[in-house]
Amino acid sequence: MTCDLLSERERTRRRVLWALASLHPGDSNASDLLAILNGLDDQERNDIPCSDKPLELIEVRKSVSVRRHNSGIDIILERDIPQPWRERFLQANIGSTRLIDGPYASDWDKFLTEWEREMQHLKNHRAAQAPTS
Repeated sequence: MTCDLLSERERTRRRVLWALASLHPGDSNASDLLAILNGLDDQERNDIPCSDKPLELIEVRKSVSVRRHNSGIDIILERDIPQPWRERFLQANIGSTRLIDGPYASDWDKFLTEWEREMQHLKNHRAAQAPTS
């Protein structure tokens, strides 16, 4: 997958997740948003060979080291974040303040915490949309 395609996919994912955040699970207005997210998930599964499956959130959290910058601020290095997580983080943090050497570690932690919350909210929407037997 090209960087441009990954960037566009994660930009779309970010916009849809933000739109979904304002809706309660079961809201009929969520249907189109869920369809978009399901399509993005399908694209991701089809683009990635089985051996290159993206890391789970807990693995990503462990794989990115916090570094103390000479300014006294804790940062992370973008190059340490595996894809597609790097692109997800960059899309979520457009416009955020950062140091030239890297984003603030607190922004990375906030992103990971918010991602967990967003995925739970998405799971709740999907469960509410699923037909009952």
